[in-house]
Amino acid sequence: MDTITDKRLRRRVEEICAGIKKLGGRAMYVGGVVRDELLGRPPKDVDVEVYGLPLEELQRLLGGYGRVRLVGKRFGVLMLDGLGVEWSVPRRDSSGRHPVVTVSPELSFREASRRRDLTMNAMLRDVLTGELIDPWEGRRDMEQRVLRTPDPGLFVQDPLRFYRVMQFTARFEMDPDDTLHRTGSEMDLGGVSRERIEQEFEKMWLCSRRPSLGLRWIDSTGRLPEVLPELAALKGAAQDPQWHPEGDVWTHTLQVVDAAAGLRTGDKGRDLMLLWAALLHDVAKPETATVRKGRIRTPGHDRLGAERAGEVLRRLVGRESLRRGAIKLMAHHMKPLQFYQQKSSQSAFKRLAAKLHPEADLELLIALARADRRGTNPEGDFPLAGDSGMIGWFERMTLGSNVENAPERPVLLGRHLLDVVSPGPELGRLLEEAYRIQLDEGLTDVAALKKRVTGGV
Repeated sequence: MDTITDKRLRRRVEEICAGIKKLGGRAMYVGGVVRDELLGRPPKDVDVEVYGLPLEELQRLLGGYGRVRLVGKRFGVLMLDGLGVEWSVPRRDSSGRHPVVTVSPELSFREASRRRDLTMNAMLRDVLTGELIDPWEGRRDMEQRVLRTPDPGLFVQDPLRFYRVMQFTARFEMDPDDTLHRTGSEMDLGGVSRERIEQEFEKMWLCSRRPSLGLRWIDSTGRLPEVLPELAALKGAAQDPQWHPEGDVWTHTLQVVDAAAGLRTGDKGRDLMLLWAALLHDVAKPETATVRKGRIRTPGHDRLGAERAGEVLRRLVGRESLRRGAIKLMAHHMKPLQFYQQKSSQSAFKRLAAKLHPEADLELLIALARADRRGTNPEGDFPLAGDSGMIGWFERMTLGSNVENAPERPVLLGRHLLDVVSPGPELGRLLEEAYRIQLDEGLTDVAALKKRVTGGV
C-alpha cells in the first residue's frame, strides 16, 4: 500500500530518499502517515525521519531540490518549499517540563520513537522498501483498539498530550490502557495555550463519528471539572422525563454532540459552530431548573446558557465570528419548538433569520434542533436516527419563507430617504423601522414603506 496517495508527491519524496540512501542514510515515514496508511485513511501530514545522516548534510541535499527552511533547529526539522513534507533527524528528549533536545542521527528506531505520544504514532515505514518498523507494537494496539504510550515518563512532559488522547479516543474509537488512563488522571495540565487546546477540540469535532467518547474519557479521568467545569455541572442535573427520557443533562449533551457530528457538511466553520453549540446549548439548565406541579422546568435556560457558553468559548475558541454564531444558535435553540407550538407565521421566521445573521442562519439552527431532538434516546448511548414532526414543519416553513441561509433583504435603502433626512442616527432609525414593517407585514413596496416611516413627507 502506498503511504502517500498523491503520485507526483510520492515520486518526488522517493527521488530525494534515493539520494539520502546514496549518502548512507535511511529515510523513514514516521508518525500519523504510517498510522493512517494502516487504517486505510488518506494521510493529513507527511513526516520523514532520516537516520544515519547529520542534519547539515540532509539540509545540503534538500537544498539541491529547492529552498530549504529550518523550521525547528532545536528539533532538527526542515521543510522544502512546495513539497509539504517535514524532514527531520532523530532526537532524544531529556526528562522534565523543558527537556533538553539532542539531535542524533545514530539513534536506534526504538530509542528515537520512545518520545512519541502513542504506540500507534511510533511506527516507521521505509520510504523506499516499504518495510514496517514497529518497536512498540503499535499495530497490535491498533488491532486491539487500545491507546498506549511508549514511555509514561516522557508522555507527562507535554500536557497537550492529554488533549491529544481526548481526540484520538473519539476519532479512532479506541480506549486508553490502564497506564495511560492513570497518567491522564494524574498529570499536570497547566501551561497549554488556548490555541493548542482549540486545535485538539477541532480535530475531535471535525474528524470523529462520536465526539462523546473523548468527553467521556475526560470525565473518567476525573479532570472534567478542571477542563470543562460548566459541563461537569450537567452530571446528575435531572430533566423532565416526558421530554428527556434519556436521563440527565450530561447524558443528553453527549448524545447531541454525536448527533451533530452526523450532520456535518464539510464546511469547517459551520461544522465547528454547530458542534460547539451542541456541546453548550443546555449549559444553564442546572441553574434554571425548577419543579412545578411535579414537572421539571428550565425557563430561560437558552438565554442564560448563551451567556454562560460565551464564557467557555472565550477560553477555548479564538475566532470571534465563530463564537458569536454559536452563541446565537444557543440563544435561539428553543425557537423551533416554540414556533411549532405557536404555529408562527413566515414573518416570525424572517425576523429570526435577521437575528441570526450574519454569523449563523436558520439552516444551522435546524441542524442544532435536529441534533437536540435526536439526543433523547433512552435505550443507549447512541442518538436517535429519525426526526420529529416539529423539525419537519420548521424546516418547511423556513424554506417557504426563503430565509434558510440569509435574511430577507431590506427594500428601503438609505438612498431612498436622502431627500427627506440627512445621514445620521435618524436615518438609521427610519431604516430600522422600515425593515421591521417589511418583515412583520410583508410590505415590500418602496414608496409605501417610505410613506409609512416618514409620515407621508
